[in-house]
Amino acid sequence: MTSHRPTHPHTRQIRVGIDVGGTFTDAVAVDATTLALVGQVKVPTSHHHEDGVAHGIVTALDRLLAETGHTAAEVSFLAHGTTQATNALLEGDVSPVGLIGVGTGPGAALTRRLSALAKLPLTENHPFPLRYAHVPDPHDTGAVREAVRGLVDGGVGVLVVSEPFSVDDPEGERAVLEVAREFGLPMTAAHEITSLYGLRKRTRTAVVNAAILPRMLATADLVDGSIAKAGITAPLMVMRCDGGVMSLDEMRRRPLLTVLSGPAAGVAGALMRERISEGVFLETGGTSTDISVIRRGKVAVRHATLLGRSSYLPALDVRTVGVGGGSMVRIGDGKVVAAGPRSAHIAGLRYACFADPEELRDARLARIAPLPGDPEDHAVLEAAGGTFAVTMTCAANALGEVPEGDFARAEPATARAALAPLAEALGTDVAGAARAVLDAGVKEVRSVVDAMLRDYRLDRDAVVLVGGGGGAASVTPHLAEVVGLPGRIAEHNEVISPIGVALALVREQIERIIPGATQEQILAVRAEAEQAVVEQGAAPAGVEVEVTVDPQTNTVRAVATGATELRTQDRAHRSDDAERLATAARSLKTEAERVEVLGRTPTHTVFGTTRSRRFRRATHPVRVVDADGVVRLHAADATVASTTVGQAPELLATLVRDTTAYGDGGVRAPAVRLLLGSRIADLSGVLDAQPLLALARSELRARSADEPVIAVVEARS
Repeated sequence: MTSHRPTHPHTRQIRVGIDVGGTFTDAVAVDATTLALVGQVKVPTSHHHEDGVAHGIVTALDRLLAETGHTAAEVSFLAHGTTQATNALLEGDVSPVGLIGVGTGPGAALTRRLSALAKLPLTENHPFPLRYAHVPDPHDTGAVREAVRGLVDGGVGVLVVSEPFSVDDPEGERAVLEVAREFGLPMTAAHEITSLYGLRKRTRTAVVNAAILPRMLATADLVDGSIAKAGITAPLMVMRCDGGVMSLDEMRRRPLLTVLSGPAAGVAGALMRERISEGVFLETGGTSTDISVIRRGKVAVRHATLLGRSSYLPALDVRTVGVGGGSMVRIGDGKVVAAGPRSAHIAGLRYACFADPEELRDARLARIAPLPGDPEDHAVLEAAGGTFAVTMTCAANALGEVPEGDFARAEPATARAALAPLAEALGTDVAGAARAVLDAGVKEVRSVVDAMLRDYRLDRDAVVLVGGGGGAASVTPHLAEVVGLPGRIAEHNEVISPIGVALALVREQIERIIPGATQEQILAVRAEAEQAVVEQGAAPAGVEVEVTVDPQTNTVRAVATGATELRTQDRAHRSDDAERLATAARSLKTEAERVEVLGRTPTHTVFGTTRSRRFRRATHPVRVVDADGVVRLHAADATVASTTVGQAPELLATLVRDTTAYGDGGVRAPAVRLLLGSRIADLSGVLDAQPLLALARSELRARSADEPVIAVVEARS
């Protein structure tokens, strides 16, 4: 076990985040007011304990409180992230699922086909453990009981019921569950997992959720009980795969939302701690780098692929590259040909840069196949102290790109000695060899980053690359130099994931397919999402809801986020006007003299400039900077208008009318964002003017008429 004592003065209330990894469980304490890190501990993940990973969670929490000098009563927020659900699917450690299909006539044919879900590839040689039973009439109690009994006798551990169009009329699925309840198994209905149409995909998502349900329920009960015994009264939250947290009760209903949540914790840390509004987050470990996008202050989310098939699971868009801090250098024909995917960790070798100088005495370069079947082109040093791997981390240290105090910092002289034999083989100096290693390593990472910049149309004028994870220094600084974008390593990068867990907001996503959705229907979906996060403990006054209406798929989506308490950060270190102006000028890539203040609220200042272009219309880029001096919103070309809550509806109606685009793609209302109090209400996901204005009125409704409002309006092409 290792620990780190606090280095910051702190208030007594803390937020605790615990990240359960494959090898270690990391826990951090963050000051609830200043959000400063006040302590961190690392304990082995307790896979083989009789209480499973729950034991490691509680051990880490106890150690953290002891190290920071806090009591259980001073924990205002507690959340954990876990790879347990992901690992269960990867390893095939799931419960057999009993699926009850409901329907007569044409509906029966559709549901009977669901029995083919048993052919889903769980692992390489094992299909999904599913048994199917059919019930024509869900209200026929005898038939339902007989179907359930047959499944239970067949050894299933959890039940799912699915009926065509149950998202519109769930009574049939509910009737089946009512009868099945007497058998005492965990159970769920397909309509409870997602409200989107598509019987097969909806059912597929539900049965995968069910397969991990019993194991996750057992862990949840163990953790919940242990936390209660420890005297902690703060509600226990669990990390979701879309970058937010959910209540334990919600996790018990939809444990599938924790699948793929590992990378989400790091992104949440980058979003909340590093305050990125537009950027790419690269979380680098020893073997791989997870790459994700933050756009307009929001994480990029899409429906995940599970067991090789599409699903309705909303998860972070994370793309993984087999390059990390421990990636081994590969050489051929007198040059570096690649770095990775084999890492020193997997090969069982030590990093050359972490050796004692005496251990590298008489070092000579050799090539090996680290594991059977690997190519024999992996560079190692055969030296007095044994065999050492030449890695990306060695190259980064040799070039001085690993800062003092970093988790991956090595003695520069030792790192240069480790690269010297490689430099000799390449016919160059140590710096040249180190650059060749990093060039080869970041090549594949760059291709993925470039693709994500294009896919999400990120504003390159505002993009920043942020590195997290223990291997951040081996990838992010060099990548930023190569692509010509600003880059930095996140503060406390080695524990960015548990920090993300500690700072994450309660999140809920509601999706409905509503052809020709009216403004009343859109507002109803919005209200449902808002209510869902409030029921999970979010403070109502701080809830933000982003609504998107996709006219091509008729999907209305509302994403609500909120903190479990109204956050009142310490204002002692807030930036002044000059600092905010300088920040805006840097982001706008112009001189401060050419930047003007376009509006202010108590929390935000809006800056803008004018860019003249020969033979083309001038543009008006905008940056919104908060009181901490962080750019929270940027627009490449926008209109800014200041008003009050009472006057805003009329002004917005005029602005929307004047900036609505008409063309071959149809009528498109502008992207509108409102600065209200401490919030930025994002209404840009709605393309139709009337629902857009209705959503704006809903944001304004509970506020006083004289409160200032700033509208940032971008016309769409």
